Amino acid sequence: MTTKTFKISRSDEEWRARLTPEQYDVLRRHGTERAGSCALNHEKRPGAFFCAGCGQELFRAAKKFESGTGWPSFFDPIEGAVETSRDSSYGMTRTEVHCSQCGGHLGHVFDDGPPPSHLRYCINGVALDFKPE
Repeated sequence: MTTKTFKISRSDEEWRARLTPEQYDVLRRHGTERAGSCALNHEKRPGAFFCAGCGQELFRAAKKFESGTGWPSFFDPIEGAVETSRDSSYGMTRTEVHCSQCGGHLGHVFDDGPPPSHLRYCINGVALDFKPE
């Protein structure tokens, strides 16, 4: 098995010191926050969403939409900001989304989103920081 090296790499202890317990669980252990638990799900101001682990800009607020799932959803990421991999956990196959700079788990992408991409990047809000314009 090949292990990818990311631009930003930290030890497990450094990630634990840097992140809240919930952020650590999602970003580093591939956890999922409870649906509807994050205030960023309702964020509607102009601005951008950044990786809570490394600060890389991931999504512009103009690409966010209400999916009704309980997690912030976007139809298009910043070019090159996210990468995907196959996730076969929980007895199903999904496409995992992670930060291209630190490898932090963000959520999953599905093909049931709105035009023009028809994609739904379903992202854990705790994995994001929002900065208004």
